[in-house]
Amino acid sequence: MASLPNRKIAAAVVREDAAHRQRLLDRAFALAFKGLVYAQIWEDPVVDMEALAIAPGHRVATIASGGCNVFSYLTDDPAEIVAVDLNTAHVALNNLKRVAILHLPDYAHFRRFFADADDAANIADYRTFVAPHLDETSRRYWEGRDLVGRRRINGFARGLYKRGLLGGFIGLAHLVARLHRIDLGEFLAAKTVEEQRAIFDSKFAPFFDRKLIRWITDQRSSLFGLGIPPAQYDALADGKPMADVLRARLEKLACDFPLDDNYFAWQAFGRGYGKGVAAPLPPYLQEVNYAAVKARAERVTMLHANMTDMLAASDAASFDRYVFLDAQDWMSDAQLAALWAEVTRTARAGARVLFRTAAEPSLLPGRLPDALLDRWEYRAEESRDYTRRDRSAIYGGVHLYTLKAD
Repeated sequence: MASLPNRKIAAAVVREDAAHRQRLLDRAFALAFKGLVYAQIWEDPVVDMEALAIAPGHRVATIASGGCNVFSYLTDDPAEIVAVDLNTAHVALNNLKRVAILHLPDYAHFRRFFADADDAANIADYRTFVAPHLDETSRRYWEGRDLVGRRRINGFARGLYKRGLLGGFIGLAHLVARLHRIDLGEFLAAKTVEEQRAIFDSKFAPFFDRKLIRWITDQRSSLFGLGIPPAQYDALADGKPMADVLRARLEKLACDFPLDDNYFAWQAFGRGYGKGVAAPLPPYLQEVNYAAVKARAERVTMLHANMTDMLAASDAASFDRYVFLDAQDWMSDAQLAALWAEVTRTARAGARVLFRTAAEPSLLPGRLPDALLDRWEYRAEESRDYTRRDRSAIYGGVHLYTLKAD
């Protein structure tokens, strides 16, 4: 019998009304998703914070994932952030980050732990400063062993961002590229956006025309490593060959933003953040924000829960901002209606909802009951602008809805 966490994930991703083969794929994804998926999440927090316009006094409800955005939102001084996740590894990672922010001695230790995340000194820091303050469940997770027998906490000594489902997927992509005599790390030597474009056009773009790559990417299970379940695969493909879709998304990542301002490109092509004081980092890891993030870290409430269930247990008119990442791509119409019923009930005046989709358009029209959708205004022009400027580049759409005045 599946464990409780596995049942929660399965309930979120398995389409029980789908054909047998689709259900099998969904269950395979649920199994893959039970461990650490994202050591770093792939939603741009700078775009998020501009869209959300978080202000002092606001309460934020968000899906946690790897926690980069959760702790980055603290720089905007909300009263509380309630972060939820169905994945126990993500819950443990967020709890680790919160305790480390509060108890590591200074910014240098914090940066080494989470920005470099590849130094044996981090393990000593964990034992001395972090472990004594960590909750028992999270401590048991980090001091336990993964499927190949490695202590999970040792990831911070050997390169955390090379671990997890996504880290493994990126590593496999580097290996396949090397087998085709392509060095993805070469991209990081580019000095200008023009050089980035030249490398992409000459080295990376032709890779997606190879027959083997096109066949592999046509398999729905091929993108499990990106955290993309079969239902979201179909939305991402939108009737096109997946190799062409991935080439277009990689082109945006590689060519639309300068390397010195895009840590997502460093993760993709270098398997970690860049070294040195000038390397681009998420807001919560930047030295200029360290004091504020440390002073406000206790405002993060981390729950192992479903977003709809958490909101259902909350008071009416109790939240100002909602962040769903791309979770709605996984949902049935009934699940969408249940979620938005609770969002509408718990929303305060002026509330904002931000989410991403694999495909370009918002998924709500035609799927959400009119009585719910009519309570919200879609900010179409702003959403297109946020999509264009989202440095992670992997999503088709970034969407902002605001609660209409009564």
